[in-house]
Amino acid sequence: MNINSVINQGSKILKSKFIPHAQLDAEILMAKTINKDRSYILINSNINLNKKNINNFYNLINERCLGNPIAYLTNKKFFWNSEFYVSKNTLIPRPDTELIVENALSLTKQKNKINILDIGVGSGCILLSILKERENVFGTGIDISKKCLDITELNAIKLKVVSRVKLYKSDVDKFNLGKYDLIVSNPPYIKKCKLKYLEKDVVNFEPTLALDGGLDGLSEIRKVIKKASELIKKNGKFILEIGFDQKNRVINLLKKKGFYINSMQKDLAKNDRCIVSTKI
Repeated sequence: MNINSVINQGSKILKSKFIPHAQLDAEILMAKTINKDRSYILINSNINLNKKNINNFYNLINERCLGNPIAYLTNKKFFWNSEFYVSKNTLIPRPDTELIVENALSLTKQKNKINILDIGVGSGCILLSILKERENVFGTGIDISKKCLDITELNAIKLKVVSRVKLYKSDVDKFNLGKYDLIVSNPPYIKKCKLKYLEKDVVNFEPTLALDGGLDGLSEIRKVIKKASELIKKNGKFILEIGFDQKNRVINLLKKKGFYINSMQKDLAKNDRCIVSTKI
């Protein structure tokens, strides 16, 4: 069987399980199977596959039918201007989180030797995207997960910014190293009781540690704001991602810790998603 006919069969199987973007997913999984990019398989769709490749492809299709995200099946996710290595130990980067990068780049445009802290660095997508575009910026990332830090380091090497990154395994409460011009964070902010209602791709496969914001969705955000208020320099900027319904409560928490609110940024769906503030 050739590439095209196997992809079409895979796409039909995905459609029968109501997987969105079935054709695209099948093409991406074929590219993964034969270790080529998607453009190669589209141009060479008449090439015949051996039995091993066909079996491997259908194994990936079956995993996708169970809801396993494409990013985990391929260990790749594009974010901002780069492709990041991801695994089931890291949250999959979302387009909405690019708001943090966009604002950080805007704030550091005319500055030299800026020190940035990323609280809950995950795959490194936020911190490393900033460093890649700002050669005079130095980054520190903390995470409670050693596996996340290993993946951040891999991505830092891939993006050629590893010499400007320091990584520490630490709970946010216990980290007390340095003072920072800019702090960024995308903490867990989903209410514990709402986790089970998330899409099956998310709740069954992505790390609960990176999603669970406690009973009110704010337990980790409170810790991050408290720590940011201690580690940020006077007039330093703090960029925080939040849940769509948390704006007023988070603004109150920030004000209590001495932050002035600069702006509230909306995501692609026009939901409140990102707060930019200054330590006063």
